[in-house]
Amino acid sequence: MIKAFFLVITTFCAICLFPGKSVAQSQSLNRFKKAERVLESMVRKRKVPGMAITVSKNQQVVWSKGVGFADIKKKIPISSEHTVFRIGSISKPIAAIALLRGVEKGLIALDSSIYKYVPYFPKKQYDITVKQLGTHTSGIRSYKGNEFKSNKPLSIKEGISFFQNSSLGFKPGTNFIYSSYNWNLISLAIIEQANVAFEDFVKTEVLLPFRMEQTFADKNQNLRGKAVFYQKKGRRRFKPVEKVNNYFKLASGGFLSTSQDINAFGNALLKMLSVSPNRLKEFTTAQKIKINKALTSTYYGVGFQVSNDSSGRPYFGHIGNALGGYGVFYVYPETNVVVSILANCSNPNSQKMYDKLINKIFEVL
Repeated sequence: MIKAFFLVITTFCAICLFPGKSVAQSQSLNRFKKAERVLESMVRKRKVPGMAITVSKNQQVVWSKGVGFADIKKKIPISSEHTVFRIGSISKPIAAIALLRGVEKGLIALDSSIYKYVPYFPKKQYDITVKQLGTHTSGIRSYKGNEFKSNKPLSIKEGISFFQNSSLGFKPGTNFIYSSYNWNLISLAIIEQANVAFEDFVKTEVLLPFRMEQTFADKNQNLRGKAVFYQKKGRRRFKPVEKVNNYFKLASGGFLSTSQDINAFGNALLKMLSVSPNRLKEFTTAQKIKINKALTSTYYGVGFQVSNDSSGRPYFGHIGNALGGYGVFYVYPETNVVVSILANCSNPNSQKMYDKLINKIFEVL
């Protein structure tokens, strides 16, 4: 049944999932004028050097736009199709689908101990399941200091040295602490079970079948269309960020992509949800934990944020914040809408502007 399910998904991906690479420009220019002004305002007010946005409804791209510069010095404009950004934690949903494929292939069981797959990870006072890692209920600590800026040439296996000797913050399953290190361990489990590089597993099981041709592992390589990654310096200036090694944390925040590729990914997920039976529903359902004897939502599934936007519309997806990149990836299953927004700047502290932008979009959808 599982093999048949994935065969159906792969066929959908190869044939008809991605009709939206072209946009009905004549319709979008007027409909999204107000939303476009919000984009232009963010660039004009120096919130970000540049941004790309892609919006789709019912599997069709209805608006795709780039504003600002991929390279300020060279005046290279942003393209929603070709500009490649750091996507930060939007990498987690990509890794989550890789994990889902590992489950379907019988390589990994969500309720199994991580020690079954990574026996050399130092034993903690409690056992930890793969699902607890994926849902951030494991007790594994988050970054300390400038660990997220590390440029040490570490492999994924070597990267667990940052946190492997730290004690758990709580008994797994009893609390929620967001930690990217959880997904470092999950990717390592996939490596050990599949006996291939995590980058290659993701490419074979996710990127190729979903036709995400402009999504790459961040290896500080030269890529056509790759943006310069900036951070704010003062109120109105930007400077390129220092070099950082994101490869050892590939699953948690180490991918590069375009807004159109991320949007196509969201449409693939909507297609997956429409096929029964499927396991994606489990991944995109918020977990609940007991706090003071009351069940409380974590607003997080397995690799997916699951919540409501500023206007109460339910979505799953992820916010991404990386050194030199920021992104918003929202999938709205009730309306079959996907919104992907990427910027080439570290956290611009402009979530209200992003919320305003999304509201302007929904006004005309």
